[in-house]
Amino acid sequence: MPTPCLIVHNGQAFALADVPCIPEEAFRTWICASTTAGMRMIALWCVQGKDRSMLYGLLAHDKNQSLRLCSCLVGQEYPALTPECTQAHLFEREIFEELGIMPKDHPWLKPVRFPQTSHHPQKTIGEMDFFQIKGEEIHEVGVGPVHAGVIEPGHFRFQCQGEKVKHLEISLGYQHRGIEQTLCTATASMRRHLMEVASGDTTVGHTWAYCQSMEGLGGCKVPPRAQAIRAIALELERLACHIGDMGAISGDIGFLPTSSFCGRIRGDVLNMTATICGNRFSRGLLRPGGVAYDIDQSMAENLLLRLDKAWKETDGALQLFWDTPSVLGRLEHTGMISLETALDLGFVGPVARACGLKQDVRQNFPSPPYDAHTIPLVTGKLGGVFDRAKVRTKEINHSVAFIREMLTRLPKSSIMAPMPSLPAKRMVVSLTEGWRGEICHIAQTGPEGTLAHYKIIDPSFHNWFAVAYCLRDEGISDFPLCNKSFNLSYCGFDL
Repeated sequence: MPTPCLIVHNGQAFALADVPCIPEEAFRTWICASTTAGMRMIALWCVQGKDRSMLYGLLAHDKNQSLRLCSCLVGQEYPALTPECTQAHLFEREIFEELGIMPKDHPWLKPVRFPQTSHHPQKTIGEMDFFQIKGEEIHEVGVGPVHAGVIEPGHFRFQCQGEKVKHLEISLGYQHRGIEQTLCTATASMRRHLMEVASGDTTVGHTWAYCQSMEGLGGCKVPPRAQAIRAIALELERLACHIGDMGAISGDIGFLPTSSFCGRIRGDVLNMTATICGNRFSRGLLRPGGVAYDIDQSMAENLLLRLDKAWKETDGALQLFWDTPSVLGRLEHTGMISLETALDLGFVGPVARACGLKQDVRQNFPSPPYDAHTIPLVTGKLGGVFDRAKVRTKEINHSVAFIREMLTRLPKSSIMAPMPSLPAKRMVVSLTEGWRGEICHIAQTGPEGTLAHYKIIDPSFHNWFAVAYCLRDEGISDFPLCNKSFNLSYCGFDL
């Protein structure tokens, strides 16, 4: 008999009482059997109670475009899911670190973000037991947490045999800000600010997920024009970051023409965003209920002209990149990840699509206006640096086409709807496809209709292990290039 679970929809709230609460063993069986059958773990989180806590699991069936939610009550320990479901390993470490609830028989409960709790009493961030390989020819190379240039902190420890990397371990948590905990007590304006800086280059992705969760809980209908402006801003954000990443990849292999062009064009795209709202990173644009700034006819025409110029220059720079044999020789067969590995470890976004996974929130779980304007899904084959760069290149073209369509067909409506008060004892799952991949926000209200629990999963939380995995048996000199081909967020992980 199949395990009962609740089918939920992106951005649509439901009663907490509707979430099935099943026995612990049945919950474990459901998670492990579902992920073995090809479903994907979006989130695993726990809401602590006085005597027992509620453990929730959210799974995605991308082919059937369904989200499935179930829960169980646990005490101070429960049998770990990780030995049978690899995708749970980081979530379970996080649950233990934050709440002290022990996933029994978890292979290694290393710190995730080093909060100062009794469960992880380390006094210094970054001090932990690292996996070690023994042998006369093995040596360690440590990189960070302080890096050259303006970059956030993170420690990389390589176990090498000569020049070959046998294992890479990544330690983050140097800037754990406690955003999730702050959200439930913050004012509405402070919550919006926290969302805008959750991962600074993903302002629209996270703020849209937050706004959608508040709108879902309150039953607010966002005006079509506001939905279109949000989508324009999100695709401009994707465009700027993908162009910047292609420039960074070019720089790492010493191909300066494309590196120089893309660095400048990224700035041009950011300036287009500033034209809409006065800020290059879309700060202040999105609000629960709609957007704070409109796009009039003259602005739309101006943006279209600038978009066409930026695209032509980007297309020329990237054609030069892809037509150069030395570039292809450096990218091909570097930093490979198989389709099976991406499935098993639950990677998301361009990283997953480069491996061949057909996974994109804009197609699988679309919210307006993406439900009426399909963006082609781009996939790779071998999951290496070549494919990750190719996916970005094609997504640049699709984002440009989408922005053009939105700017020429902006719906005639208001740009803001009133936000009702939040109802009591409700939950909502909100997904957006940020430029790095799937962003998930889960909001829950208490008996008084105030936020009682808020969970954020940035795509980097799923994908940092992909950086470590793709370096196995690669030369250590490939690390900068591989790392750039992912360009994951430290602060998005260190929420």
